Amino acid sequence: MELNVSLAPLVALIAGVLILVMPRLLNYIVAIYLIVVGLLGLFPQIAS
Repeated sequence: MELNVSLAPLVALIAGVLILVMPRLLNYIVAIYLIVVGLLGLFPQIAS
């Protein structure tokens, strides 16, 4: 779980830069984020 917490700011930074460079990516980045968060919520053993 610690890995996900420390990895979150890095992922957010990369996503923000990609959205600034290519605004069309916003839909894909948000969709992938929601899928990952949903899977981690349904299967918490994946995160640990």
